[in-house]
Amino acid sequence: MHDEKARHPALMPEALADPPVSAAARRPPNASRREPFDEFMSGNLPRWALVRQRMDGAEVTDVAAAVGAALEPVRATIGPGSRVCLAVGSRGIDRIDEVVRATVAWVRAAGAEVFVVPAMGSHGGATAQGQLEVLASYGMTPASIGCQIRSSMETVELGEVGPGVPVFVDRNAFEGADVIVPINRVKPHTDFTGEIESGLMKMIAIGLGKQRGADTFHRQGFATFHELIPAVAEFTVSKVNIPFGLALVENGYARLSRIEAVPRDRIWDREKELLAAAREQMARLPLVRMDVLVLDYIGKDISGLGMDSNVVGRYYAGPTGAGPNIQRIVVRDLTAETEGNAVGIGMADVVLRRAVAKMDAHKTYMNCITAKTPEGARVALTVDTDRQALAIAIACCLKVEPSDARIVRIRDTKHLGLLYVSESALEDVLVTGRCEIVRPLEAIEFDRDGMFASATE
Repeated sequence: MHDEKARHPALMPEALADPPVSAAARRPPNASRREPFDEFMSGNLPRWALVRQRMDGAEVTDVAAAVGAALEPVRATIGPGSRVCLAVGSRGIDRIDEVVRATVAWVRAAGAEVFVVPAMGSHGGATAQGQLEVLASYGMTPASIGCQIRSSMETVELGEVGPGVPVFVDRNAFEGADVIVPINRVKPHTDFTGEIESGLMKMIAIGLGKQRGADTFHRQGFATFHELIPAVAEFTVSKVNIPFGLALVENGYARLSRIEAVPRDRIWDREKELLAAAREQMARLPLVRMDVLVLDYIGKDISGLGMDSNVVGRYYAGPTGAGPNIQRIVVRDLTAETEGNAVGIGMADVVLRRAVAKMDAHKTYMNCITAKTPEGARVALTVDTDRQALAIAIACCLKVEPSDARIVRIRDTKHLGLLYVSESALEDVLVTGRCEIVRPLEAIEFDRDGMFASATE
């Protein structure tokens, strides 16, 4: 058996340690006056334990070999001298740069020309340069992947799938390529449910449509997506040459577990099967009921919503009904990779001021406007320290005494290998048979600035 801690840095206790904070972002202690919200911090907090959760760990070890094996059955679709466009875009995919680099090399070996286009709707502030920067943040530059990246927000209108539903495709892909190959992760979506959610068909229908296509699509509302995505994707495939897509699936540790080339005539059926597999493998919290969930980070590299609604069981309008049931959510910070896009912060109940200070209004608002979800950028109760945030979150819960609060703290909704669990919830976590105590119950401690003390073994 391999050592998950050694292979996955996010599983190390240090990953939950308090990130560096500037002195200006912290409120220094002041013995001569009351701290803000002192009235909510007089109760005794529970103890908590550090717990490791075991999940499906099967993963791809040699990305280049796996890509080559996946593409071999579709080799006949890439003719010598043909121009191939790889469509890439979704955030946070494990080793996506390696996948794209290996695909570029395979296409070249087949005797074809190749280039990449960003297929990410309105991400990157809906600008060509911004989308190049997003790809660079994934480790994808012309030098690193070995081919040109052509970024533009210009599109070509292919026609309509219905009244008021035009279909768009990236102009560089449409005019500059003989073959378009989408590369995307198949996974449950955060905003809707259906037989087809996030994956190849969504990238074809929305990602390749750039901001104009994504905006037009979202105007129809998420309630239509389960029908509209397949309809638009099938219409697009009938108009442009997309012989196959490269589908990626991740395990519970957010590591690649499958790479598969899906032929055009099987995308609908196969993507449904891959979605079911992805849903089965995805990481989940090992509790059905929590009073307070503390998230160290949210970000677009974690989830399209900053925090995955499939993990936290809530959306902007409230509980999804699928669980878990969480009374209050605390957000401590934004990831560096999200580059200021704080979409999803609107699902939190209490946030730290440092997270709000990092919000890039243009990137966040553009994302929310395109998705027709302005509530995604709404900012909740904002405080300076972890001590204040935790106390206020508990105070906002129903029928909860601080000493008995069911508190869970995780790095983010993508990395659930390690979590802090308070004493009253610990037995429920251990009874699942998937969790073990890494560090025994101890006091919830704060440093002199009111921030969580470092979580090191």
